[in-house]
Amino acid sequence: MAAPEAAAGTAKSARRIRIACVQPNIGDDMAANIAQVCGLVREAHAKGAEFVTTPENSSFMGRNSAASLEAGKPEATHPALKAYRELAAELKIWLLIGSISVREDGANRNANRSYLVNPQGEITATYDKIHMFDVDLPNGEVFRESNTFAPGEQAVLADHPQAKLGLSICYDVRFPQLYRGLAQGGAEVIMVPAAFTRNTGQAHWHILLRARAIETGAFIVAPAMWGDHPGKRQTYGHSLIIDPWGRVLADAGEGTGVVLADIDLDEVAKARGQIPAWLHEPRYSKPITSATKG
Repeated sequence: MAAPEAAAGTAKSARRIRIACVQPNIGDDMAANIAQVCGLVREAHAKGAEFVTTPENSSFMGRNSAASLEAGKPEATHPALKAYRELAAELKIWLLIGSISVREDGANRNANRSYLVNPQGEITATYDKIHMFDVDLPNGEVFRESNTFAPGEQAVLADHPQAKLGLSICYDVRFPQLYRGLAQGGAEVIMVPAAFTRNTGQAHWHILLRARAIETGAFIVAPAMWGDHPGKRQTYGHSLIIDPWGRVLADAGEGTGVVLADIDLDEVAKARGQIPAWLHEPRYSKPITSATKG
């Protein structure tokens, strides 16, 4: 697994964060999944990470919609949320739980929900995935996230002591207007935890994430799922940390593991000062077909 990890002696400042992406291989045994993720988070912390991020579906990936729906647990009793909050408090780190499946009272679908947890183990922000991955891929794979998850309706900004964060999940990355709005709201680091399919990941993952970084002038942190999963699902891996100029600082490649990078938040202002496109949002009418006179 190749990635430029930060040197142990790198000086830190108020505008610098050592951030990590963990890249697990999640299946349909929730207890085993939690243990795996906790082990990777501990590894990241041992390497000096003060902010650790996990991918979408960080507690369960079922073989079908019914299994995934059944795996949704109420927030108050969700074993993964409890374990990850306790771990953040134990290690005294910031932790982004990329997403877990949460069942709301009386709901017939779950929420695909991301959690930002502070070093005291407190939840400081949540985000429900807005865009549902309902597609038929050319290789025969069929995905109907809307069978399991109810889409969120609210974009979310969150506070970290050194930076304003923007939250998103996986398929959201194909909708640049969300990221433009997060940047215009002040986001300097935008999270994109994902379980990207191997087929689409090979074609689009790096390109889409680098584009979102360039368009917004923000750091992109994208912890990703990797491997083979129940129901013959395959995910791409390649957790990425990208700077505001679109340069890849860390790429986890294939396999399970951890990657880290030191991000200097002063780079956000530099990138936005050179190309302030994120500020330029003229109003214009939707395109029409113009009639040709003849």
